[in-house]
Amino acid sequence: MPAEADRAAPHVAVEAAKQFLSTFKTPGLILAAISGGSDSKGLLLALHEAIARGGFSAFSLAACTVDHALRSESADEARAVAALCAARGIPHTVCRWQGEKPATGIQAAARAARYRLLSDTALDIGASCIVTGHTADDQAETVAMRQGRSQPDAPGLAGMADGVLAHRRTWVLRPFLRLRRADIRDYLSACGEGWFDDPSNSNVSFERVRVRQALGGDIRPVEEGWMAAGEARLSSSVRVARLLAQQAHVFEGLVARLDPALAVNMADADCSRAILAVTAVIGGRPHLPGRETAARLAAFLADGNNGRMTAGRVVFDRRRSGLYLYREARDLPEMMIEPGQEAIWDGRFLVGNDGREPIVVHVGGETDELGARLIAAGLPEPVVKRAARSAPACSLPVSSTEHREALEPLAPKPRIESSIGLYDTFLPCFDLMMANSIAVLFGRDRYRAPPVHDVLTEKRAWA
Repeated sequence: MPAEADRAAPHVAVEAAKQFLSTFKTPGLILAAISGGSDSKGLLLALHEAIARGGFSAFSLAACTVDHALRSESADEARAVAALCAARGIPHTVCRWQGEKPATGIQAAARAARYRLLSDTALDIGASCIVTGHTADDQAETVAMRQGRSQPDAPGLAGMADGVLAHRRTWVLRPFLRLRRADIRDYLSACGEGWFDDPSNSNVSFERVRVRQALGGDIRPVEEGWMAAGEARLSSSVRVARLLAQQAHVFEGLVARLDPALAVNMADADCSRAILAVTAVIGGRPHLPGRETAARLAAFLADGNNGRMTAGRVVFDRRRSGLYLYREARDLPEMMIEPGQEAIWDGRFLVGNDGREPIVVHVGGETDELGARLIAAGLPEPVVKRAARSAPACSLPVSSTEHREALEPLAPKPRIESSIGLYDTFLPCFDLMMANSIAVLFGRDRYRAPPVHDVLTEKRAWA
């Protein structure tokens, strides 16, 4: 096995790796994402050294390279990484991004594909987490980009979280988020290792590259703010979680009722965040409503009068008993789900087909039984009638809708649960407590806890 550099004291990169390993609740298998660039390669080698020499032998390490197939050199680079891992006895997998690539938004699409493939690999091998080589330089670029398009107190100014839950199943952790890229490259040089430079890192058509060049390696203008912003975002998440637990109620995943005290207070940042989060889930959106929608809603609520307005696919129905939110009954899709598959319908419901025949998911779930349950729960009858029009129904494929009513009930009954687009794909650890409160409201299990201790999060835990 190739020897790491012979140093009198561990390098700062190895110390960071050891500190990271010491935060785990239970030792396990770690999957390192490695492209062959300096950051990911330095992380892999530092973790390997920390496990081998630092008293962390209960851990094991595997690696995965995602070949996005966007450059002719990528396959050769993946093979070089495989050779590096083989020389150190690190199990290594190459995953290739197959299929057509989008003409626009290629970086976002590549990121989504990368995390999906990494998450699949982690699940296959039983890894407790995925680790990536994001650095303080990456963090500074992210914060600088968001500063250019966000309010001064926007949650996004906390930058990247050091932990993100991907696809509700695997935590992606960033052990080097407080380490400079220069330190990692110094470590690689001390180990006698080189690295690959991706040409896209110099392509000024990408915003991140332009921001990187503007920073010129000096991250101090943004470094001071992101830690405070992270603590502020986490504290807000705790307060919002409490507000939702105490003043929000969700029925059948279709209707939300917010208590009057919450519904009149969008001037408060936490109340606004709570209302907008529920709005996003009821509307089946993966992001919070934009500034214009939020301003319209704030004006509607500040008016103080009962009435209705529609925004972001959601009807806001204000009554003396509270603010009711439900999906507007328009542009509701129809989709087919094959046996053994599952899909998200209307951004609001995850539907699983455990039967032997294809099923069609469509609007039409406004049954007498559903209406009776909602009315028994105390909802006003007009709200029930409007909200039930957007309820999903499942049937076997037929040529006309009138035949659906005559079909026998499907067996086995399709699985239907609320989908939370805000967090089901990527959940930053900043927002874990808030996300758990939303999950409970919508009848879901809490999200998977991270495999590491987080002092900031755990000292604020309230449930």
